[in-house]
Amino acid sequence: MDYRDWEILKVLYSQKNLTKAARLLFITQPALTNRLKHMQEELGVKIVTRESRGIHFTPQGEYLVHCAEEALAHYQKIKENVLNMSHDESNVIVGTLKLGVSNFFANYELPYILKLFKMRYPHVEFKVITGWSKDVTQLIHNKDVHIGFVRGNYGCRGLLKQLLFEETICIASKEKIDITDLPHLPRIDYKGDYLLKSLIDNWWAENYAEAPFISIEVDQVDTCKEMVINGLGYGILSSRMFTEIEELYKVDLTDQTGKSILRKTWMYYHEESLEWNVVEAFVNFIENFNWKEN
Repeated sequence: MDYRDWEILKVLYSQKNLTKAARLLFITQPALTNRLKHMQEELGVKIVTRESRGIHFTPQGEYLVHCAEEALAHYQKIKENVLNMSHDESNVIVGTLKLGVSNFFANYELPYILKLFKMRYPHVEFKVITGWSKDVTQLIHNKDVHIGFVRGNYGCRGLLKQLLFEETICIASKEKIDITDLPHLPRIDYKGDYLLKSLIDNWWAENYAEAPFISIEVDQVDTCKEMVINGLGYGILSSRMFTEIEELYKVDLTDQTGKSILRKTWMYYHEESLEWNVVEAFVNFIENFNWKEN
């Protein structure tokens, strides 16, 4: 058993699913299955059993997971102590930063942020896992990542959080439209996280008695954006997606009092993670980042 084996057991136990675990470990599912088989042969015990809903850990497997958590924590402490010593001696921050990032943030914000951070700290490496905000929240809770970037107000008890920015939700169209006639106009709909969908659905229910006329359904918000730009219908999207696009007609969603409906983007992390120089440096960098200019 080595470090990678302990890491595999911890992630596999948290996910209870080979496909999801392989994705988090940045390996293929067959490679993960072979590694697990090798561990079982080496120890002479059954670690997991496969079931219709995923995998189940045997009592021996449960014990090994407990050992894995202790071994990984000990290894990480040793590694961080060494890195901290290096930092104290040479004032150079090194290490690998694990980030969990919502799909939107990964596409529209993260590349520029990492570019600037890498310029300042060239010895830092990154592992980035993207997904829906709900899934990213789970990643940070499980400590599978050091820092999470989440859109929407998900419950994150026990974590430190930093509000990064707020954005409005807007109706966007190639041509000017009368929003009182919205139920009869073609809408481009897309798959989004459930908090955003609930927000839009609640707004619609408060303003219209009829269901929307969905002319095109897509599975990506970027596809919806391009179809709106090309005049195929209107879309209801985050205004930050159209920051550099001036030719569209846009109307912000408002509540019953006339106030704009806002969506917040947060940074989450565990307080103890700040003991790691690379995490502390990144958190400080984000806290001083000028989001309006980005």
